[in-house]
Amino acid sequence: MTRTPAILLGRDCPAVRVPSGEGALLPEGIPVYLVQSLGGSFTVQAPTVGGLFRIAARDADALGLDAPVASAEPVPVAKGPATEEDVWSALKECYDPEIPVNIVDLGLVYDLTLSASPSSRRDGSSPRGDAAHVTVKMTLTAPGCGMGPAIAADARGRILALPGVASADVQLVWDPPWSAEMTTPQGRKILGL
Repeated sequence: MTRTPAILLGRDCPAVRVPSGEGALLPEGIPVYLVQSLGGSFTVQAPTVGGLFRIAARDADALGLDAPVASAEPVPVAKGPATEEDVWSALKECYDPEIPVNIVDLGLVYDLTLSASPSSRRDGSSPRGDAAHVTVKMTLTAPGCGMGPAIAADARGRILALPGVASADVQLVWDPPWSAEMTTPQGRKILGL
């Protein structure tokens, strides 16, 4: 395996320790090695601090990089609620920071449902128009992974960014336990399985 060149952090940088999910502050000037940059975040190895860390796109400048650009494909403007296909596409932009396969192709998403958004107005109209409520049940590759809340929050944020979505609930579940057999053929190809 070829190691990428060291990047010296240009400023103190907030990060999330992988796999514990604990917040951390990586100090300016330490060397880090880029391990993965998928789904709009960066996974770096920081040997002097010990371990892997996930750095958000908004902190790309600390790595001397540009923030990842959103997909060049135009986002369709929904005339009504988002579709299931829209949500699946959004979830394919979420990645486990240690595995270069999105959470859908990794087989982590067990269930996805769309329903009419509960109204918060007396007249029955929705504050975001004709919009959907999305519920996702997903798991992780290991039940003890502390990154679960971060990955679930990433998935929820991507769903909420879709036109036609009023609310989203992403639940972590452990039954059935995840296994490598749940990975899609595309995921297996990426992993070389």
